[in-house]
Amino acid sequence: MNESSTLPFTDLRPGEDAALVSAAIARVIDAGWFVLGPEVEAFETEFASACGARFAVGVGNGTDAITLALRALDIGPGDDVIVPAVTAAFTGLAVIACGATPRIVDVERATLMLDPDACAAAVTARTKAIVPVHLYGQPADLTAIRRLAERHDLAIVEDCCQAHLATENGVPVGTRSEAAAFSFYPTKNLGALGDGGAVITRDEAVATRVRRLRNGGQRDRYRHVDAGVNSRLDELQAAVLRARLPLLPAWTTRRRQLASRYRSQLPDAVSPIVERDPGHVYHLFPVRLPDRDGLSAHLAREGIGTLIHYPVPLSAQQAFAAYEPAECPIASAASAELLSLPLHPRLTDADVARVAQSVSAFVKGQLQA
Repeated sequence: MNESSTLPFTDLRPGEDAALVSAAIARVIDAGWFVLGPEVEAFETEFASACGARFAVGVGNGTDAITLALRALDIGPGDDVIVPAVTAAFTGLAVIACGATPRIVDVERATLMLDPDACAAAVTARTKAIVPVHLYGQPADLTAIRRLAERHDLAIVEDCCQAHLATENGVPVGTRSEAAAFSFYPTKNLGALGDGGAVITRDEAVATRVRRLRNGGQRDRYRHVDAGVNSRLDELQAAVLRARLPLLPAWTTRRRQLASRYRSQLPDAVSPIVERDPGHVYHLFPVRLPDRDGLSAHLAREGIGTLIHYPVPLSAQQAFAAYEPAECPIASAASAELLSLPLHPRLTDADVARVAQSVSAFVKGQLQA
């Protein structure tokens, strides 16, 4: 198979935004200011506006965004924080980084997101917060989670690292909770050319605390009032993000169009994750199939790239064994069946048709075997 026939899972090189990105980088280099300068300040204002939030604070990455948001809410040693079993391990690691204990709970069968009933069953006197993950770009059931949080006086820090511009019931994610965390890792819907993250919040005191914690806990130069960290979004990445942010709505629309095509063209034997809310922004498009590995190998032979998100649930990760996680049977079953198909704004309708046809051929071959 020649190289021109390959369809990679993603392409992180600048495309239609190449000139804008290059100009943004040149602007920073010409200015000679590279950390916590005007680009970061401008991006924070623009990103907050795009998210419908009062405040945004740029930080080093999405993991730090979760950790610093929890710390800004005074959550730490002795506290439990509920997280779902299906997510990147960094969600749970962020809880550990603030000194709290991650309590891993099972997920909904249809969406693979935090199960409100399992969440309710996990609440104890030590529980202080919930970190719902908007998995694959789809909003979690915030209505039910918020109801639970209000009943037990729990904080909510939303993991929006895959959910830029997502909405639940028409409301932007992250805007009704105490805080929310975003990642700008290059693969994200809004990606930088390296690491980056942000916390959004409606609470000025939380924003002020995160802003201080990200910069060594300094209230002003050389006066450290918190034991903070070094987690600063740099000027180059902020400038790149500013260049790309105006393009994000159109990119999001394209992701939704591609996902709709997948849903209409894939065979019935392959199960996409249920769309529970049209505010889904389709960071990923995973499907479920018992012979996930067979499908992955078949698509690879056809020159089509795929990835697996996430093959090991948090409840089975060695990094969390010391916290004695409960069994999460739904998460465990799903982890053996999930395969992410290519989905990004550069895909054409013909690309989606090619993937769907290849998947259909694999399914047909299984039925005839």
